[in-house]
Amino acid sequence: MKAKWLFVVMLGMILMLTACGGPKADVSVFMMGPNGFPSEAAEKLEVSLKSKVGEIPTVKLNTSPIFSLEKMIVELAAGGNGIFILGEEQFKGLSNQAGFVSLDNIINPKDYPDGVIEIKEEGKAAEKHLYGIPLTGNKWMKEQGFEGKGLYAFIPQNAPKMDEALKVIQIIAQK
Repeated sequence: MKAKWLFVVMLGMILMLTACGGPKADVSVFMMGPNGFPSEAAEKLEVSLKSKVGEIPTVKLNTSPIFSLEKMIVELAAGGNGIFILGEEQFKGLSNQAGFVSLDNIINPKDYPDGVIEIKEEGKAAEKHLYGIPLTGNKWMKEQGFEGKGLYAFIPQNAPKMDEALKVIQIIAQK
């Protein structure tokens, strides 16, 4: 009888663990526009991005159906996302905090002049680099029927898997 109950408890624990979503993606992309982002659109974009990236690194697209400054701040502070896609106002507002990764080494800044911004870090001279990829007219977005107007993709300095995030943002930036 004890063995039967032990089996039931173990089976329950296995079911609970598998319901938790399994392994975590290598690159989590958090997307929130000025008016939020519908989950149906997110699913479409996620499938498309996964097909472009391939099996490695694994990618997960998370969105917010409504705009929430508090949610954005929590997502940034938590450090679990490799890439953020936010509205222009949020992107430019966050640039004052110097928390972006320069993309100059992997993407030509001349291809995205609107993503080149000057950031002054404490104790250093101001530097201009490509920090964000403007998604207006972006190929990946257009292929899925979205304009991408006013959205910027960037990598925060606290991205958990930097090399993988850099690979994925290169794919997002393809013209």
